Amino acid sequence: METLQPEDPRELGSYRLLRRLGVGGMGRVYLARSPGGRTVAVKVVRPELAADVDFRRRFQHEVEIARAVSGRYTAPVVDAAPDASLPWLATSYVLGPDLTDVVEAHGALPEHTVRALGAGLAAALQEIHAAGLIHRDLKPSNVLLAADGPRVIDFGIARAVDGNRMTQTGVVVGSPGYMPPEQALGQDVGTAGDVFSLGAVLAFAATGRNVFGEGAASHAAMLYQIVHGEPDLTGVPQSLVGLFRACLLKDPGQRPAPGEIVRALAPQGVDGLFRDWLPSAVASTIATHAAGILDLETPSDGVAPVAATPAASTAGAYGYPSTPGAYPSSSGAGMPVVAPPAHPTPPPSFGPPPTVLNGGTPPPAPIPAGPAPPSRRRFIGIAAGGGVAGVAAAGAATAWLLTRDDGAATGASAANGKGGAAEPAAENFTTPPAGTAPQPLWHKSVAEDSISTNLPLLTHDGLLLISGDPLVAYDVKTGKKRWSRPGVVRPNAQLLFADGKLFLADGDYDGALVALDVRTGKEAWRSRLGKNLELDATIAIDEKNVYVTVTDFSDSKSATDYRMGVAAISHTTRKTVWVQMRDWGTNNWDVEGTASGKYFVYADSKYNLTVRDTATGGQLWTKKLGDDWSWTPTVASGLVFLPGDNLTALDAETGKRRWTLSPNGRRGFNDPTVIDGVLYVSDYDDGVWAVDVKTGRKIWLCEDPGARRAPTTFLRAGATLYGASYKDEGGIFALVAKTGKSRWVYNDNKDPVEPFQVAISGDRLLVTHGYEIYALPAV
Repeated sequence: METLQPEDPRELGSYRLLRRLGVGGMGRVYLARSPGGRTVAVKVVRPELAADVDFRRRFQHEVEIARAVSGRYTAPVVDAAPDASLPWLATSYVLGPDLTDVVEAHGALPEHTVRALGAGLAAALQEIHAAGLIHRDLKPSNVLLAADGPRVIDFGIARAVDGNRMTQTGVVVGSPGYMPPEQALGQDVGTAGDVFSLGAVLAFAATGRNVFGEGAASHAAMLYQIVHGEPDLTGVPQSLVGLFRACLLKDPGQRPAPGEIVRALAPQGVDGLFRDWLPSAVASTIATHAAGILDLETPSDGVAPVAATPAASTAGAYGYPSTPGAYPSSSGAGMPVVAPPAHPTPPPSFGPPPTVLNGGTPPPAPIPAGPAPPSRRRFIGIAAGGGVAGVAAAGAATAWLLTRDDGAATGASAANGKGGAAEPAAENFTTPPAGTAPQPLWHKSVAEDSISTNLPLLTHDGLLLISGDPLVAYDVKTGKKRWSRPGVVRPNAQLLFADGKLFLADGDYDGALVALDVRTGKEAWRSRLGKNLELDATIAIDEKNVYVTVTDFSDSKSATDYRMGVAAISHTTRKTVWVQMRDWGTNNWDVEGTASGKYFVYADSKYNLTVRDTATGGQLWTKKLGDDWSWTPTVASGLVFLPGDNLTALDAETGKRRWTLSPNGRRGFNDPTVIDGVLYVSDYDDGVWAVDVKTGRKIWLCEDPGARRAPTTFLRAGATLYGASYKDEGGIFALVAKTGKSRWVYNDNKDPVEPFQVAISGDRLLVTHGYEIYALPAV
């Protein structure tokens, strides 16, 4: 953005010019403002073109067509003077940077942003083509990224679908690297030409480079590559490669239509797609820039405009045409003022803007009531939408309270402070606004290394129990410590629960199974397996037995001469039910397992999967897994489920394959969870699937659950599916269990690269992230 120069006009029609925005093939573009305070971008035709009668005719025709393009993803024409001595066109000013500047500043965009961008731009092409127009110059600099979605601008070389070609023979009009091959060859261009340009734009967004060459490459070389070569899609997310390649086909007739692209990228529709869609650095800069742009004053006596606040000093970074409707009324009276951020420095890295305040974050400043002096900054929250990090979303998150049955606002009620409390009664938590995650009811930080961060949480009887040293039970309502036992849990040992007791291998490595009273943490009993048998680790539990790994030293002649096995110990009689030695090829200590019905299933670090009968310990079958075993087997409905490139169900009795689910162009599956006959699993492209357990049929696929990392573990309460991510870029997810639609994502924005864990107790979600513990309303 530049200051006005002496040769620049000061007014066009009723618009007062503020600054130069740039220059294009048709002429210069200015930032301007109407008498009512609406900010617009005005494009003024170059004098030599204005003198061309044929050009004026074409310009007037395309202005009429462009007026009809008033969709959500274009910057609509608000005024024009095609008959003026210098014809001009005014469009709504979109408050956001163009795609070129964003990629230059921040590099390639994350996949969820590219998907949303593609859906929005394809929807824009639908709007443009429905108005009888072909854009013919879709490129990164003509794509603006606003907080509530992208906008397509600049129809400077567009033409009517049924009109004559605008260019002269032998003259190629367009942008090298983004024009379709038919345009590069000077042939007629239809709507499919815009689809080719869209594919090139999205590939640029996903890779940070022009996929037909850049840098020292000449325009001629790029055009040759477009006509005869293939795009270099290295770096494009695998799930998008096929779609981009289809858009970039040489034959226009084989390219997908814009509507097909929308359905491919947003199968559940574009509504809600642009909530927190931009990387946080971009969203923060938009908010900062809004303060400067909307406060620019009209220059007088030929001097450059100045901003009413220091924030305008940052406006040089982005100067771009604000969201339709995000402007003051003609009077502008009686509106509250929202101040710009005091420190406009954007965050240094990508990541969706936070939608939730953690326990220590203060709420935003209150909006003053009553009339206030007119200020264009009051519209920042509208123009930037919910994607601006911290302002609108944080205000919404603090607007709801907990309510007791009597209707009074309250925090978490106090617990009785004693063991043996009943499961906490349900509370009436008011549902937060759509897309806004609940705030913690309580939060506490614990000492590092005191939690085994990669193990599931356990809740019972109003207690949250976390494996670590010490083993601690917290009150789920208050977060207060109910009891603590040091030295009883081995490192990374999971907690198994049944009949009011916790079961674990003794912390002093004496080879015994120990039962602790869950109400007090005190030892209830311990059981040894025999003289020459030592218990190594607890593996799984069911309604009858605890399943453990053991070492048998009965035939030992040296320190390394021993057999390893598995055993079942009754947690009611304390007696050993059976002991079975494992095959020599599976002899190791690293085992993950589960028990369900008549099947005890475990995987080991020698890449074996083994199934035994829970009643006798007899081995039903064993087979090699491949090169990965670091997952806990999932068993349900007589099936064992294997993650990997495909999701596979094996018959638990025989090991035979019952069904296989392909990821359908995506990159494979993580460890699944089965709840009430539905299998929930995330894929390597951070989508979430719901699958029928018996048939392997996909029920739904949520391609974007709302964060950079999808959940990998799941639990369900009522109509809501909750999930936790194994990486800190994800968080705690709430999805509609029936449809997979994202409701909200909670992330504490803490630094540790540790998994999130989640459990539920009554109406509370209990969450850990590294060494942070939270209680959230289950809403």
